[in-house]
Amino acid sequence: MDKLEVVRWKRYGHDRLYANLPNGTVAGWADCATGAITVLQVVYRDSVTAALTEHLRDIAPAPASASAQVSRLPLPPLTPAEDLASNAPGHALAPHVATAAPGSLARIVAWLLRRPIEGDSWRKGLAGERRVGAELDRLRRYGWRVLHSIPLPRDVDLDHLLIGPGGVFSVNTKNHPDKAVWVGDDAVKINHGTPEPYARKSRAEAGRVQRVLERYCGFSIPVEPVLVFVGVTDLKVVATQLTVRVYREREVSALAPLTGVLTTDQVEQIYRVARHRQAWQAA
Repeated sequence: MDKLEVVRWKRYGHDRLYANLPNGTVAGWADCATGAITVLQVVYRDSVTAALTEHLRDIAPAPASASAQVSRLPLPPLTPAEDLASNAPGHALAPHVATAAPGSLARIVAWLLRRPIEGDSWRKGLAGERRVGAELDRLRRYGWRVLHSIPLPRDVDLDHLLIGPGGVFSVNTKNHPDKAVWVGDDAVKINHGTPEPYARKSRAEAGRVQRVLERYCGFSIPVEPVLVFVGVTDLKVVATQLTVRVYREREVSALAPLTGVLTTDQVEQIYRVARHRQAWQAA
């Protein structure tokens, strides 16, 4: 293959190297602060790793941003009623699925008329969050903390939050079974359909998470947005300045080896704040 083009990119508090194929497709990227490499085009794994590693050698590591001190607010003692650690994946969607369950006759009529069945979107969302949640829970053995279905103001919730030595990641799940997904810098298309603002919304969500955690932890905490697509037949990432990590559900294991961003004490402190329901009331 032709030589990969490696370009440096700084934006939204990130400092990264991107390895691009000759046609402009992003094959992988590296975090200049931590040295962590993410391969997006698996077939080019060796070439991407070699190219990014070579360029990382010429970059002096930046100081960990988590060391900067900011103001800190107190939280009341954590009680079982306020503890979000017990939330299962899709916890916020389960009541909607239960109340929207149609009867057998309604299902038959909807099938005959080829109409959507009431509550299908809730059921699809719940299934997706459960599948991604199960994959994230596997990372606990590597020192990661995981929270699911964190309630936010205005009747929305954060699908998953991953906290560990490699940083903090706000994870948004999109279940599109048997569909092809195209990801650009700011838009996502499902089966070449209307562009969806998934990337923009994921960045905004990560910003909300960062503000909450820094408010109660007392130090700067970079939060990376993650989009996880469930059940898709094809996932093509063509962004040239991608600011959101994009995976299939089985690929979130790529986060497991990341390290060098947070200490063990910082991970536990962030987790104590994140699991407290009251911390999110003004998110």
